[in-house]
Amino acid sequence: MPLWALLTPIVAIALLAISLVRPVGTALAVACVPVLMGAVIAAVHHAEVVAHRVGEPFGTLVLAVAITTIEVALIVSMMLAGGPDKATLPRETIFAAIMIICNGVIGLCLLLGGLRHYEQSFQVEGANTALATIIALTTLSLVLPTFTTSSTGPTYTVAQLTFAAIASLVLWAMFVFVQTVRHRGYFLPVDHADDEGTHAAPSSNRLAAVSFGMLLVALVGVVGLAKVLSPSIEAAVDAAGAPQTVIGIAIAMLVLLPETFAAARAARADRLQTSLNLALGSALASIGLTIPAVALASVLIDMPLALGLEGKDLVLLMLSFLVASITLVSGRTHIMQGVVHLAIFAAFLFLALVP
Repeated sequence: MPLWALLTPIVAIALLAISLVRPVGTALAVACVPVLMGAVIAAVHHAEVVAHRVGEPFGTLVLAVAITTIEVALIVSMMLAGGPDKATLPRETIFAAIMIICNGVIGLCLLLGGLRHYEQSFQVEGANTALATIIALTTLSLVLPTFTTSSTGPTYTVAQLTFAAIASLVLWAMFVFVQTVRHRGYFLPVDHADDEGTHAAPSSNRLAAVSFGMLLVALVGVVGLAKVLSPSIEAAVDAAGAPQTVIGIAIAMLVLLPETFAAARAARADRLQTSLNLALGSALASIGLTIPAVALASVLIDMPLALGLEGKDLVLLMLSFLVASITLVSGRTHIMQGVVHLAIFAAFLFLALVP
């Protein structure tokens, strides 16, 4: 195992510990940026070691669940600290994650893979199963609260929120069962790419266990340093006069960097199925685990929770799902599809700055 892959996560945790005992000044913030990027690269390295050992689709599930679990902890901790002012934080974070993954990550993967390999193949059954589950989860969690009448505003009653949380958890758990047990073949590559990563001998159990541990350390470092840098990001957003929703987008981008790097590298290696497993699985985990967690926190501490999206975001969400349905219908992709997804992602970013 490369020495940098072991040291970088440890340095990230050390900087995170320093930030907890002293104010985050300019020097510390500047030092956190390269270490954060290094922790992202280290997380991708360790995730690939684990993924190659356990095989698909279990490998991509490791990174998706690990990152989402830490992301949920970050959201809940910020809700507890911010009180009623953070009622929209889960909605903004989940929506940003969906747009980043379904348009930014998938678009980047299709573009990079198309530029290098012209066309790429994937399993239609697996991709469509994941997309259908994402659409159902998103509608139950982020769309229906805007239109229900039992409570005022874009909110659920306690009974409605409980139902949405249970439904989200059940849908995610059933998808994991289908992906890893019942129909595992739907999520395996169509054919094996001729690259060193595919045909290399799997690592030993000991090395895989070390990589799994270091993956968790790196992810804690990534999310922790992202939170450390968030005040600096917030100050920059205020100085630029941009809306506060930009802060959630910036933090979501930082948290999702490991998945983006891993998915992009897989696409360039002609392993698009791995890229889609990682991207779509991450979107599913982001909703399926986050909604139950924030719902429980909301009920226990009697905190308001505004989940319903506004009109502009609803249009972008529906456009994203419509285009994704067209992209994933044939089992083959090319660069134009990637450009379309990236154009929607660019529109999402632009309208976040100029609503």
